[in-house]
Amino acid sequence: MRLRTVIAALAAGLAAATSVTAAGPAAASAHPGTGHACSPSVAIDRFSDALDKTAYDGTFVGNLSALAVDGHGSLAALSDRSALFDLDTTTLAPKAVVPLADEKGAALDSEGLVVDRDGTRLVTSETEPSIRRYSRAGRLLDRLPVPPALLVAPAGRATANQTFEGLTLLPGGHTLLASMEYAISGDATNIVRFQTWNRTGTGTTGKGGGFELGAQYAYRTDAGAGLGVPEVQATPDGRLLVLERGFTSGVGNTVRLYLADPRHATDTSGVENLTDGQSGVRLIRKTLLTDLVTCPSLGATAKQPQQNPLLDNIEGMVITGQARGRLKVLLVSDDNQNAAQITRFYFLRVRVAR
Repeated sequence: MRLRTVIAALAAGLAAATSVTAAGPAAASAHPGTGHACSPSVAIDRFSDALDKTAYDGTFVGNLSALAVDGHGSLAALSDRSALFDLDTTTLAPKAVVPLADEKGAALDSEGLVVDRDGTRLVTSETEPSIRRYSRAGRLLDRLPVPPALLVAPAGRATANQTFEGLTLLPGGHTLLASMEYAISGDATNIVRFQTWNRTGTGTTGKGGGFELGAQYAYRTDAGAGLGVPEVQATPDGRLLVLERGFTSGVGNTVRLYLADPRHATDTSGVENLTDGQSGVRLIRKTLLTDLVTCPSLGATAKQPQQNPLLDNIEGMVITGQARGRLKVLLVSDDNQNAAQITRFYFLRVRVAR
């Protein structure tokens, strides 16, 4: 994983979003520069429900599954109902919406998002799964290859709606990484695969947009908790922030944030079956940053049982900048267009040890 110009691929986009704030009565704010501690590594500054159950230009603003910083200073927000929103970085108010479709014009179950350095959008769908590239206007440009084993059965060993949820571009812009949400058939139930692609310098965009299959790594989710991986985000030094999430009826959501390091993990692309504790396979190492249930609720309310009313079905995450030695991290929950759930943005500051 090359780290050429470590900050360069992120710096422009991150700097553009350092002023992201929540506005309006639905936002709860902390004293500037202090925050409310969730753990020694994570503090929450505020949350915003300002977009919950709203619409823009005839499109429901919700079902949000991914976030990305746009090079034009906007925040891109992906709906899993095949729509891509452009949000104002200060108010979160939608400024534009672009519909997305597959090669046949059908809607996507769109889950992961990267705004590439040329402004094109890389979008995952968890039904095949797939990664497609779109122009800013939503025109389909090309499609990346996917390893046969990660395809949904019977073509492969994956389960529908449990595939590519997270997507991130590593520092330097040469390597793309997608996280499977859950394990494929034949692997241990708490071992999920992270697939990478290496930039080839060719592609239909003519700006270095092409990617070919790269290494694959194995990541262990918390055993016994039934957690999957809804999102990953690369840190400026090439490590990963990883969300693990689950839901228990009558109890609510579990959401944990980890710092993970794939740089010394085994390439598992040639390993047919992965088991916990498997000899010769080094998993991605991870360190718990926080379980979000420990965050102060900040006066948040929930529409269904939650151990902490602040929590909901958190799916999207993006690093929006750095301040005072901490990463500024924005999370969003997917309300599934359900009256019992909330579209909520969470403004965190995360300290990652060197």
